[in-house]
Amino acid sequence: MTSEQTPRSINFVTGSILPTPASTHREPKTHPASAFGFPRDFLGNKYVYVVMSARAGGLTVGLNLNPNNECNFKCVYCEIDHGSQSVHSEVDVALATQELQKTLLLINSGEIRKRHYYSKLPKELLQLRHVALSGHGEPTLCPQFPEILEAVSHIRAQGRFSFYKIVVITNASNLDQENIQRSLKLLTTKDEIWAKLEAGSEDYMQRVNHADIPLSKVVSNIILTGKHHPVVIQSLFPLINEKEPSDLEILEYCGRLKEITAAGATISLVQIYSASRPMLGTNVGHLRLKTLSQIAKTVRVETGLRVELF
Repeated sequence: MTSEQTPRSINFVTGSILPTPASTHREPKTHPASAFGFPRDFLGNKYVYVVMSARAGGLTVGLNLNPNNECNFKCVYCEIDHGSQSVHSEVDVALATQELQKTLLLINSGEIRKRHYYSKLPKELLQLRHVALSGHGEPTLCPQFPEILEAVSHIRAQGRFSFYKIVVITNASNLDQENIQRSLKLLTTKDEIWAKLEAGSEDYMQRVNHADIPLSKVVSNIILTGKHHPVVIQSLFPLINEKEPSDLEILEYCGRLKEITAAGATISLVQIYSASRPMLGTNVGHLRLKTLSQIAKTVRVETGLRVELF
């Protein structure tokens, strides 16, 4: 969803769609029950936004490195229209850096509470969980990715703001590029790489992700990265045409996870969740909690990995 589109959010308590403003510069009257369904709030910025993230457990600052919606995955559950993207839209690093510092100051000073939506949220939800390199597409496709990561690390090193964790959110397609691997060395042991893996078979990956690369490359790139830095696996399992992923597919997915760890890579956590945001596709839905719970149980039993369900 771009900042120009009318966003909607989902109440995580009732599951209902909540109306939100036509512009990210306005804030709706709402309550904590809908906190994690609230869309990205760009605060008048071009690149930097804040969002209440269930998987982060609270407030996250994100940098949108794909304002042109560039992505090499066309996931069936995605809310972003990637059909009109241009290639390699440059990010203004100086402006993004300025926006990040302004947003961190807003959070650290407590001024964010003066904005209506955040004024009634519990204090613990407004503690900054991390700064994420993410966006409306695959962030590592951005030519300025290394510069942005360096800038985010530099701002943290200056000590002007409370220490924050850096999270790189990626579909893993581009992790084998030399400049990406080199830039990831800037991450500390407290930082995280969240890599997408949502299939065990090539056929299912193409059904869900419509990717320009094969599953084998995603797995090998996660292995390459996970040998040097622990990786969090992000796995969204949607309902497609009223059909759940098969038991066999989930076992094959577990097989890919075991392949990654057997090769010497470290998986610190597996996040299991389903489609929840308003999507472009009309044939995609949210899996039942019972099904998600069974998937999580299967992953724990088959792999021995730590699993969280959202």
